[in-house]
Amino acid sequence: MTTDTPAEDRPARSPSLATFLSFIWPGLGQAYERRGRAALIFAAPALIAAGFLLTQALRGLDVLAVELITPTFALAVLLLVLFIGAWRLVSMADAMTASGSPRSWRRGPATVLLVVLSAIVVATHGTAAYYAYSFYDAGSSIFVGDVEPITAPEPGGSATAPDASGTPQPSDNSVDFQGGPVASPPTASSRINVLFTGVDSGNGRDHALTDTMLVASIDPDTKTVTLVSFPRDIAQFKLYNGGTFSGKLNSLMTYARLHPKQFPDGAVTSLTKQLGYLLGVPIDYYAAINLDGFKQMVDLVGGVDITYDRDILDPTYNWEDGAPSGFFLKAGKHHLDGRRALAFVRSRKGAGDNDFTRAARQQILLIALRKELTRPSMLPKIPALLKAAGRTVRTNFPQDRAADMVALIRGIDEASIMRYVLGPPYAVHPPTNTTGGTYILRLKMDLIAKLSVKLFGTDSRYYVAPSLSPGR
Repeated sequence: MTTDTPAEDRPARSPSLATFLSFIWPGLGQAYERRGRAALIFAAPALIAAGFLLTQALRGLDVLAVELITPTFALAVLLLVLFIGAWRLVSMADAMTASGSPRSWRRGPATVLLVVLSAIVVATHGTAAYYAYSFYDAGSSIFVGDVEPITAPEPGGSATAPDASGTPQPSDNSVDFQGGPVASPPTASSRINVLFTGVDSGNGRDHALTDTMLVASIDPDTKTVTLVSFPRDIAQFKLYNGGTFSGKLNSLMTYARLHPKQFPDGAVTSLTKQLGYLLGVPIDYYAAINLDGFKQMVDLVGGVDITYDRDILDPTYNWEDGAPSGFFLKAGKHHLDGRRALAFVRSRKGAGDNDFTRAARQQILLIALRKELTRPSMLPKIPALLKAAGRTVRTNFPQDRAADMVALIRGIDEASIMRYVLGPPYAVHPPTNTTGGTYILRLKMDLIAKLSVKLFGTDSRYYVAPSLSPGR
């Protein structure tokens, strides 16, 4: 025990009060006992820890939450919480035993108080440690892998790809792309492009179809966001590694997983590269979301509020819980629970609906969920949300940039979000009698190129710098 003056020269102090003060803050009890050096030793670690957490919290609770989901940061906080808890217990015990004589606190009120306050410290720090571990556990599951830079296919490259029915067929570069220009390497940019994929493995399927493919492009300079959805029925497109894929776009990820020699990049990475190649901008990162887990997350936040400007009348929608078929939603404002939110993003066979209207609804719901997740009322639900997210989300986004991304998105107004779906006029439906009776969409690459340049400017690989006139 460290003292500034001999014990016999210090005035008698209340052990109970000294213990309580060190419970409030380590070192306060020692200061009450006029033990300045001991007070400083016990107070310093707690002050440093509080200053560290306060600095992080000043950026916003949502930013702190995302910072915590990075495993390294969460582990550091977990160890810090446990250390400060133990330090408080030591400080309380030291303050009690240094006050008065042993007879004044042994088996007396001070000892009882120490036991009660110690139980409170253990409970509060145990809860905080549980929260920190929840972040660590979820982050360890969510942050995975890396995506290699997109490379243009070699001239004359070829690939083997399934036809519309899934049968492998030799492919070439003979598909009509309506005069689409050849993409050139992109320019350096601060733009951040992320692919969100919704993997639907429900309904008794033994494989996963990527029925949601949404590219979010965030421009930190202009503080704008562009959302571009790729319909699942796009087929007969050029591959980033050469050749043509004749099957549907939503089957590419599964096909790549089953043919690793042809797609050594892996399933998700191959899809990420492919969509970036078609859109004309490299996609830096991906976030794959299992739609069944998405339903649970919507329920955990208490549902989402959406506004939709048209009726949904889908008598064929198949509920997975065995309810009678059919999903119906009147135009207007609605609060959707997880079950209906999942129907909202899955339904596409109602009157006037198709894959394009469904893609637009997915964008609406993504924005609505983002709004709910940033509410302070979500704090008590953090462990459950993290557990669901750990089962639902996989991303290769850098852990150390996640908090900065949240801070950036928080400063973007919803009016600055532009939304596009690459259906008509950017894609056409060829007659089914020319596609073996299968419904497909074929991209009009000239229009895709123009849209890419419109949205991304010089960042687009389709951008061609104006040539100077002779003599200038």
